[in-house]
Amino acid sequence: MVGFILWVVLLLVCWPLALLALLLYPVVWLLLLPFRLIGIGVDAVFELLRAVVMLPARVLGGGRR
Repeated sequence: MVGFILWVVLLLVCWPLALLALLLYPVVWLLLLPFRLIGIGVDAVFELLRAVVMLPARVLGGGRR
């Protein structure tokens, strides 16, 4: 909601810049999408490693109950 209000203020102050921002937002989002997917993958790998390392402690009774 705050982003929309800032965009409306930008539209009132400088409408060409606001329209340019409106048109470039999807392009920037698409360019950054692979980095988000890589981040999700790296996070999943770290969670898997954490689960493998913590497995002996959980098996021996040190886990949450």
